[in-house]
Amino acid sequence: MRVRFWLGLAAVIAIAVGSVIAGLEIRASEHRAFDRRQIEEARRSARQAEAVAALSIGQLASAAAFYRAEGQFSRHEFDVMADSLLGSGALAATAFVQSVPRSKRARFERGHGFPIVARTPQGSRKSGNAPRYFPLTYADSDEHPRPPVGYDLGADSVRAPSLRRARDTGRPAASSVNRLLIGGNGINVFRPVYRDGSPTGTVAERRAALTGFAVGSFHVPDLAAAATSALRDDVDVQLLEGNRSLTGSGGLSRNDVATAQIRIADRTWLLVVRDPRRPAILLPILISVLGLLLAALLGALVVIWNRNEQVQELEQQADHDSLTGLKNRRRFEEDVRTELARSRREGTDSALLMLDLDNFKQVNDTLGHPMGDRVIEEIASVLRDRTRESDVLARLGGDEFAVVLPNCTAQKAKSVAEAIATAIRDHVPQEPDVPRITASIGIGMFGPGGLASLESVLAEADTAMYAAKHAGRDAIRVAVTGDGAEASLPRGDRDSA
Repeated sequence: MRVRFWLGLAAVIAIAVGSVIAGLEIRASEHRAFDRRQIEEARRSARQAEAVAALSIGQLASAAAFYRAEGQFSRHEFDVMADSLLGSGALAATAFVQSVPRSKRARFERGHGFPIVARTPQGSRKSGNAPRYFPLTYADSDEHPRPPVGYDLGADSVRAPSLRRARDTGRPAASSVNRLLIGGNGINVFRPVYRDGSPTGTVAERRAALTGFAVGSFHVPDLAAAATSALRDDVDVQLLEGNRSLTGSGGLSRNDVATAQIRIADRTWLLVVRDPRRPAILLPILISVLGLLLAALLGALVVIWNRNEQVQELEQQADHDSLTGLKNRRRFEEDVRTELARSRREGTDSALLMLDLDNFKQVNDTLGHPMGDRVIEEIASVLRDRTRESDVLARLGGDEFAVVLPNCTAQKAKSVAEAIATAIRDHVPQEPDVPRITASIGIGMFGPGGLASLESVLAEADTAMYAAKHAGRDAIRVAVTGDGAEASLPRGDRDSA
């Protein structure tokens, strides 16, 4: 019983712990799926922005090829090229920056009608003093006014590093986000233009062959719009350059966001995406609560079942003999009273058999009580085999047993007693040192015309049993009725008893 109780308790704990683990696992699984979806959203948005920028940078390469092939071109030719760049891509402005040797500055200024001027971040004006000047020769934008022409980008601390990278690598170079000359914040991309036919295999050759730059400008809001076009309106998006927030709501927690890099030319920016549709905790909690409730219900059932088993065990101990499992004297007397009432009510005869093992005391004295207990258990098994389910079989104490045979005549009771005595006599004990066992049996009859009380029935059957012992043991005797007459058995049967 204890093993079943602990197994039930283990099942309760397993269900409770399992439901909590299942709830946690479902929550973790939902969050993993959400994180994968949010990461994919960030990557898709970054690819979208990169694709838009790459298209414009590709068109900028075509413009650079045109500038290289023409060598010298007019304002009209630039405007035609600028219209194609601004009309079909994400560029907010485009320009041609010429590379002017320092010795030719005066001739350049006279030819174009403007001085080469640089504007520092503080807003002061100064003449460029670099070995070469990089003035805006032509510029156009989709906004007004047009950017200043003659501005020396080589003296601009923000744009100059990008110019040098583009010149030396031969590939497009992007500036950090800065205040554009056309207004607003954005990114400049510089595409170097080399002298047509000049070698450009080394850095020195590229520097010597440089004639200028094809420039494109991206507004940050335009790039952000390109990135968010594939997202829902309620998704928060932030564009970062280092630790600086360029667009979107600042302060997004890094614990619940997805990030992806946006690469434009040779620089990268970080796109931060936060989807507000995080998985709700309701389902995991519901599963955990249901599991705990089920565990609590099962635990209550286990406790009730264990208590019932304890009650049944106590009842078993109260009603049955602990050694043989047969009914004890208390329960036997209750069953005899019940059978007495039934016999009177139905008008049928019944019999009570009292059995006492012969010379059993010698077994205990010579072989010990443990051996005697084993013999008692064996005799109880023999009695079970010789009685019916409807019969009442009990151990009254020591080596004394009793059997109630409901709805049984005296002749039939005698036959049952003889069969029991023969079975006990023929039983071979399991232990080789134990002698053969016999039994003395007394029979008491009761019914509508017989004895009326439990005590009288027990007394008469007990008297008959002792009469069998005094007759030499291994015998059967039938009790007399209350008026002194023997029970109705044939004369030969009484003499043989």
